[in-house]
Amino acid sequence: MNDVTPDALRGHLDALLLSVLEHEPLHGYAIIEALSERSGGALNVPTGTVYPALRRLERTGEVTSEWATVGGRRRRTYRLTPAGRRRLEGERTAWRAFAAAIGSVLEPRVRPSQAG
Repeated sequence: MNDVTPDALRGHLDALLLSVLEHEPLHGYAIIEALSERSGGALNVPTGTVYPALRRLERTGEVTSEWATVGGRRRRTYRLTPAGRRRLEGERTAWRAFAAAIGSVLEPRVRPSQAG
């Protein structure tokens, strides 16, 4: 599978980060690994993109962070807030509508009156 370009991620990164944090708090590198793993290796998001986005989500109250010791190292761990969960659900609803609209254009169904 090809890597997803940064342009393709524009507008979707926050939703992806919120989704990765949905079930458990993670530190930054674990978030990057989860994005890659869950996308079958297609998402290789650099730290220089992920950390500013996490800070932005923290400023908006959708994520909180705290220092924790992970594997013997101190790391900032990020956790989804109730506001983040609400936004994630909204992002999922919007994504489904977007994907359905794009899919109906890219893969149109042939109507019986158009066949033959």
